[in-house]
Amino acid sequence: MTSPFPAPAPARRRIAAQASFETRAILRNGEQLLVTIVVPVLLLVGLVRTSVVDLDTGGVDRVDFVTPGILALACVTTSFTSQSIATAFDRRNGVLRLLATTPLGRGGLLAGKILGVLAVQVVQVAVIGAVALGLGWQPVLAGVLPALGLGLLGTAAFTALALLLAGTLRAEGVLAVANLVLVLLVVGGGLIVPPAELPGPLAHVAAFLPSGALGEGLRGALLGTGVPALSVVVLLGWTAAFGAGASKLFRWH
Repeated sequence: MTSPFPAPAPARRRIAAQASFETRAILRNGEQLLVTIVVPVLLLVGLVRTSVVDLDTGGVDRVDFVTPGILALACVTTSFTSQSIATAFDRRNGVLRLLATTPLGRGGLLAGKILGVLAVQVVQVAVIGAVALGLGWQPVLAGVLPALGLGLLGTAAFTALALLLAGTLRAEGVLAVANLVLVLLVVGGGLIVPPAELPGPLAHVAAFLPSGALGEGLRGALLGTGVPALSVVVLLGWTAAFGAGASKLFRWH
């Protein structure tokens, strides 16, 4: 007997549709666009064209030194700040619980979110890279592939943290905490200013934070000095820890 209900679309089409929705939701939201694109670009131009922030560039051009850190910041804004806030409000409004009961399923929903993050990051890299090249950026081409690999690892770590936060706290709490954490990571997390240049104990602590590991790794790759092994180990450790916490503590409603 033929079912009166149409068969669901193939899994990959469902995931692709969800990823497209997630991407458009971020890029069409003014606040999200400000955090993910506008702020990193403004910081890039400001740090390159002014000397308000004193940076020891080790003799390399300022734009070459600053750009990897801005790319690291862009990774964090999308995979952590934007994703945690969006997921938290979806959870509060019952969207996660509803979508989890559709043919998309929980796994498809998470896959769509991750692919959406990666799609936005492609846009970020294109925009930030174009502005940086216009400012005279000359990345070491041999470091591009290692930088991409490290960026994916950083995305995994911060997306896992975003899901852990969004799945355990109230939406309003996530909004406050996610923005506060972003500010703290920019100021003292080793993203833009290398851990070694931070004052006091921060110089030692930041190197073991996922932000510091990501920033140091991208600087090493794109400046041609090599990706520090510590950066890879730190990011792998935080990814495992955040992932385990999210899988255990995440609540869908």
